[in-house]
Amino acid sequence: MLYAVRMQVDIPHDLDPTVRDETIAREKAYSQQLQRGGEWAHIWRIAGQYSNLSIFEVESHERLHEILWNLPLFPYMTIEVTPLATHPSAV
Repeated sequence: MLYAVRMQVDIPHDLDPTVRDETIAREKAYSQQLQRGGEWAHIWRIAGQYSNLSIFEVESHERLHEILWNLPLFPYMTIEVTPLATHPSAV
């Protein structure tokens, strides 16, 4: 199953800098593990924002939910999920 997922990150300005840096490092490691495993198929930065547009290819809605809820930055994110289907004009 394919999903387009937009993630907007809003880390509080008063978050302890050490906690911030550790959380961002864990986020990077987790996302790269999922990318290497093929479930996080694509990721693009949205220019000028602390935001990305990603494509996930996972076995189920439940698996996507699990991935998103385990993102270290999840508590600071606004996430929009769009399920994708093959377009009849695609080649």
